[in-house]
Amino acid sequence: MNKNIISKEIQDFINDNLKSDINKLILKGSPFEDITIQELAQQIEGKKKAFKKLPLWFETEGIYFPPKLNLEQTSSETTAQYKAGLVSGNSLIDLTGGFGIDCSYFSKVFQEVHHCEMNEELSDIVSYNNKIFNFKNIHTHKGNSLEILKKLNTKHDCIYVDPSRRHDVKGKVFLLNDCVPNIPKNLDFLFEFTDKILVKNSPILDITNTINELNFVKEVHIIAVQNEVKEFLILLEKKYSGAIKISTKNILKESQQDFSFEYNSSANSIYGNPESFLYEPNAAILKSGAFHNITESYPIKKLQQHTHLYTSDKLVENFPGRIFKINDILSYDKKKLIKSFPEKKANITIRNFPETVAHIRKKIKFKEGGDIYLFFTTNQENKKIVISCSKA
Repeated sequence: MNKNIISKEIQDFINDNLKSDINKLILKGSPFEDITIQELAQQIEGKKKAFKKLPLWFETEGIYFPPKLNLEQTSSETTAQYKAGLVSGNSLIDLTGGFGIDCSYFSKVFQEVHHCEMNEELSDIVSYNNKIFNFKNIHTHKGNSLEILKKLNTKHDCIYVDPSRRHDVKGKVFLLNDCVPNIPKNLDFLFEFTDKILVKNSPILDITNTINELNFVKEVHIIAVQNEVKEFLILLEKKYSGAIKISTKNILKESQQDFSFEYNSSANSIYGNPESFLYEPNAAILKSGAFHNITESYPIKKLQQHTHLYTSDKLVENFPGRIFKINDILSYDKKKLIKSFPEKKANITIRNFPETVAHIRKKIKFKEGGDIYLFFTTNQENKKIVISCSKA
């Protein structure tokens, strides 16, 4: 961490070059003797990345930004705020502190927060930024978090951990047992210091496999932002053996969509052919696997067992996803499609269909956009159909 970056002159240079071409800037070299152009580029790229993901960090003067990878791996303020609404108490320890965004929000609902980070420079950056924000109840610790936990020898109200999903030998991994730290392997050890553990998982991990790897799972939370799944959280409670609650949330610009159900609950869908309206569940619900549960909560019918699209004759306004008015149902025929849409422009989605969007576009030569929405899918008779819609 080069503290010369903190000076007003350097900060002004960073702010003045937020819209500059970073490659051209690097070729020019650094205009400052005590700071390399690579260090300047790191700060400029970091601040640009923070504009949407971390608006408070972007707007606060004097923030020191870490390398690009650390920023890509950190939680957004939106998801950090959500996590801070799940737990609270006297003490929380974050075993994988990173850039410290989660800790900053946990510090609002815990009396004290312990931030553990193996990377010494990143730990120093977080410690410095905490002073800028006046986060007096966050304590930073450098080194192996499991050793730090053992050394502190304190009971915490919650342990938070975001295991690394990159293995030195296996590369990108898809099981918690292959992540670092290994939560399933160390679960008994962790429960010596807490009764609650909140685990952040990558959206790529399978929910069922992850639950099966763990004990005492109480809640699962799937968080989407603007219909893109960002985080998959599991809350463990020592000795818990009851039903597991699955909560999904899709956070939109001016609203949010919530849907919850009980894991492994027996739910059966009602099936039907396309009627007046078409419904596409949001990304969080699709990730959760609530394909049948949703038909028991809303007066809708599923198009087919493997087609996760739904329909109804009357409009269901509060449905947690996209809602469309069905205009026409066509067979999957190239000539008929081109004849039906002479403007050759539509928004294309596939659901339980053997071809990709790119392949379909190449075949029928339709441009993206417009007011027409085409769903390429499979109906109850296993026929390939195209549902033409407009937004409801």
